[in-house]
Formats: sequence, C-alpha cells, structure tokens
Amino acid sequence: MRAMVLKALGQPLECVELADRHPGPGQIRVKIAACGVCRTDLHVIDGVLPNPHVPIIPGHEVVGRVDALGEGVTALHIGERVGVPWLGHTCGTCPYCRAGKENLCDHPLFTGYTCDGGFASAAIVDAAYAFPLGEGGSDASLAPLLCAGLIGWRSLTIAGDGKKLGRYGFGAAAHIVAQVAIWQGRTVYAFTRPGDTATQGFARSLGATWAGGSDEMPAEQLNSAIIFATAGDLIPLALRTVCKGGRVVCAGIHMSDIPTFPYGLLWEERQILSVANLTREDGLEFLQLVPEIGIVTHIKTYPMEQANTALADLRAGRFNGAAVLITES
Repeated sequence: MRAMVLKALGQPLECVELADRHPGPGQIRVKIAACGVCRTDLHVIDGVLPNPHVPIIPGHEVVGRVDALGEGVTALHIGERVGVPWLGHTCGTCPYCRAGKENLCDHPLFTGYTCDGGFASAAIVDAAYAFPLGEGGSDASLAPLLCAGLIGWRSLTIAGDGKKLGRYGFGAAAHIVAQVAIWQGRTVYAFTRPGDTATQGFARSLGATWAGGSDEMPAEQLNSAIIFATAGDLIPLALRTVCKGGRVVCAGIHMSDIPTFPYGLLWEERQILSVANLTREDGLEFLQLVPEIGIVTHIKTYPMEQANTALADLRAGRFNGAAVLITES
C-alpha cells in the first residue's frame, strides 16, 4: 500500500510504500478512493492536538470499498462502498458508551490521529464505524460528508430548532450545513473574515440570506450561531448576535483561547455549547438524508501524492468548499 505519512510533528508528509495490512476480528480493509482534507488534519500535523500517534497516516473523511473482512464481520460485504469518519472506535464499556454517548467515550480511537487514516491507498478500520454509502454520488463528492457534514449535522442539532442561524467561518462544514438548514426551512446568516467578499459571495450563492464580516451585526437577532472557525475571539461576537435563550455552538476540536467578555452577553439564558465527535446514530441519520436533501459539495481535488499541497492550500484559504485527495488504482 502507498501512504502519506507524518513522521515528525510540524514536518511535511512523506510518500512511502508499506506492506499490505490485514483486518483483525471486527475489522475490515478498505481500498480507498478518496479522502477529504480537514482543518483538523492541520491540527494533527502541527501538534496542536495532544498526544498524536507518530508516525501516523492522517485523514478522516475516507471513502472506499471493502476488500477484506475480518473475523465476525457480517454487516458489510466485499465491494460495498463505505465511509469512515473521525471517530474510529469506542470501547463500548465506559459509562459514556453504556449511556448511549459514545462520542464521549473514555477510550476512543480517532481516524488519522490515534489510528491510521485515509491519506493512503488502503486502511484497516473498525467495521462498526464504517458507514454504508450506497452508489449515489462520486467518491470525491461524498468524502467531505464524513467529517464536515457529520460534525455540521451534530452542530445543527445541538443549535436547536430556531429559524435564524448564524455560521462563523464558511468553509467545508458551513457550506454543507447551510444547504441542510435551508432544506429545513431555516434562514442562514454567514459570517466571514472581515473584507472577504469572495467567501461572502459564495455563501450567498448557496442561499444565505445575509453575508458579512465577523465584525458586523445583521439587522435582526439570531436564534443560534455555529462557530466553525478556530478563533476563540468569535465567541463574544457571536453572543452579541443571538437573542434571549440563544445558543452559540463551538464545532471545532481545537479553538484558541476565549477572551474575557461582560456577563451581560451571556445573561438572559444564552448558552455556549461545544460539539465533541459524533455517534453512529448521527452518521446513519445524516447519510440517509443526503440524497433527499440534494447536498452539493464544492470540492477541489488533488492526487494523494500532493497531500502537502492540499494542506498548504487549506491553510492559506486558497479555495472555497473542501479539498479532497484522490487515490488512483
């Protein structure tokens, strides 16, 4: 198998040849066709997230086909197309797993962070965390749904049922969630870097009612706001936009420090909530709705061997939507 491997934190990935791997009990081997490139991959590579397993193969928006089954796997079959998300394994025995909150598992494995991920031609994954994708849509177009889509879906659920929704940071996740929210009959307000008229135009093209800089205020108060950007200083700004009882949802795994702010911004039962990972129920629910919603992912594709270029372009904000690595047979 071929893989792009992170051998040292902060260093470029290296393209290497590795021995073929074989699935153990409860596992499958996936022949990878595409893998999305997520900002969390940058946080792994930069050493922002604690205790990564290095060397590691990054990537956690994996799309491919099952080409080997481990002992005891009966729910999937050879040749079936599956998607593999960020949460790659849970213990099933800790208090959170037993309570149906596997996204908070005490002993998880995370794809591309603490177990090898999808910047490769193949991967060994826990069969329980491989979602059937069916045959609709291209491999590359589906890849961003495995993190940007799933985390966005969980964020949208936690944000509540309010009709007026703000989105801070209009990248891979927000451009998917905006389509879902509009399908649900909600109104979307997009907040970007001040002066980023190109991204604001992109948001409007997807149906956003209003788009402006994060330092601007829309004409009316919002019911909730989801922050996809990793800047903690957006939290006080978002609190200013939401109404009484409104929610500000932080969707990232990492965020810079939150500055102090007056209690008056939080008063009147406003809430700040975070999103941690996902559950299998989230994945199954969202992916079943995708064909009905008609989500269109805006992607820029790269050969797998150009992963470092894709990561650099993501870091610099050189595209709208999502980057996806393509693995050629």
